[in-house]
Amino acid sequence: MAEINLKATTGRELGSGPSKRIRAEGNVPGVVYGLDADPIPVTVEWRPLREALTTDAGLNALIDLEVDGDVALTVVKELQRHPIRGNVLHIDFLRVSADAEITVEVPIVLEGEAKSVLSDGGTVDQLLYALSINAKPADIPNEVTVDISGLEINGSIHVSDIALPAGVSTDVDPEESVVAGNQAQVVEEPAAGEGEAEGGDAAAADAPAEGDAEG
Repeated sequence: MAEINLKATTGRELGSGPSKRIRAEGNVPGVVYGLDADPIPVTVEWRPLREALTTDAGLNALIDLEVDGDVALTVVKELQRHPIRGNVLHIDFLRVSADAEITVEVPIVLEGEAKSVLSDGGTVDQLLYALSINAKPADIPNEVTVDISGLEINGSIHVSDIALPAGVSTDVDPEESVVAGNQAQVVEEPAAGEGEAEGGDAAAADAPAEGDAEG
């Protein structure tokens, strides 16, 4: 996985007011921590940060973060966004070691076509969209793929069926379902005329007998 260079500056004021001013200037407040070093409040420019986070690696991109001349290998640990506008409010960088495993989530991508399921009118339902994995930073894949071409109706593919790259493991339950082939649900509609027959019976029951009518 390619590493990305990003610069950050220190010395920002803490608090909601200064953070708002930082964002108004087109920057993002953040913090760098990890590897038993003290947390450092930082500021990064939004445009370079956006470029760093829109590669194929997404939030798992390896970032060589330069802080006041010192460069540390980092990954994004947490990204806070505005609930409505979606803009980044705050970012946490985690220092990592190139020789130590870390735990991250990578997306699960389905490949192939479940012809057996589709030909029977069924549906392919993805149940797990990301997988928590353990790997050294350089071994983190951009995604893991699941081949669904052999999926059948009432069948499923589990975590244990995922072929993980070398140097990658997961602690997720191997029996957890990733994707399932389900039968299409059929909604039964009342038979034509059924309601009319019931109505007719009711009308007949309410009608007076011939003798009553004459009386």
